[in-house]
Amino acid sequence: GGVKKEFFQLIVRDLFDPNYGMFDYKEDLRQYWFASNLCTDFRAFQLIGIILGLAIYNGVILDIRFPFVVYKKLMGYEPNFEDLKDINPKIYNGLKLLLEYEGDVESDFDFDFEVGFEVFGEKQTHELIENGKNVMVTNENRYDYVELYTRWLLEESISKQFEGFVKGFKHICDGPFFELFRPEEVQLLICGEEELDFEDLEEVTIYDGYERDDLSVIHFWEVVHELTLEEKKKFLFFATGCDRAPIGGLKNMKFYITKHGDDEERLPQSHTCFNNFLLPNYKNIDILRERLKKAINNSEGFGML
Repeated sequence: GGVKKEFFQLIVRDLFDPNYGMFDYKEDLRQYWFASNLCTDFRAFQLIGIILGLAIYNGVILDIRFPFVVYKKLMGYEPNFEDLKDINPKIYNGLKLLLEYEGDVESDFDFDFEVGFEVFGEKQTHELIENGKNVMVTNENRYDYVELYTRWLLEESISKQFEGFVKGFKHICDGPFFELFRPEEVQLLICGEEELDFEDLEEVTIYDGYERDDLSVIHFWEVVHELTLEEKKKFLFFATGCDRAPIGGLKNMKFYITKHGDDEERLPQSHTCFNNFLLPNYKNIDILRERLKKAINNSEGFGML
């Protein structure tokens, strides 16, 4: 039900808080990636894997923004150089330039086989090969450098973290049936559809106490369609307990609007267990707009019905 959906959303939001140091949040990509830190306790990653598995088991869509390579690795596919573009476009573009460079790589780039990274703000280094800091990258060995650096970024630097994550996930979702899924399908099961077509939602909505051409209904959809994308996500979260669409989009959602009296001081409410939005019969569109925005901006923390 709705409380279950919100429970998953809130616990995931806390676990992915950058202050815990488990994940790095890439602002430009709006994605999370496993932190390359030096911790020794990886049980929290196992917990996250369990939570994602339970979300699939319970049919709950989560607002988790992982790059696609996470789902590839989760399903046993080997990552490659192109996957790096979704993790760190700056490094990807730099390595691509290195591979395509026609001049003298050693003198012009001055790279060696030692790479740098940060752990809680402190700079660390890692040698891609033995004595790497004393081995220069040349035209001849640059392909080895790119392959080793890519493997370290996507696999070796997060191997223990990802191992715990997979162990937790497969504790819930494993077996011959689940192995039939492709990475794209697992991503949809966990995250749902990002595209929100509210024209589709309006088309499939079922009414109780209202008719489709009642003035309050017309005003309601006029207000919803004028909302920003973030406000539409808040509305969807308020009404259903999730701000993503199910697989196939909003046209595949059962959504209900129920007449909720004529008290204009009352805010809209929702039964998120049933995707049932309770709409009072406001006398004009301005009151409806004000009440709706107040409701969707104050709906978290198990404040819904």
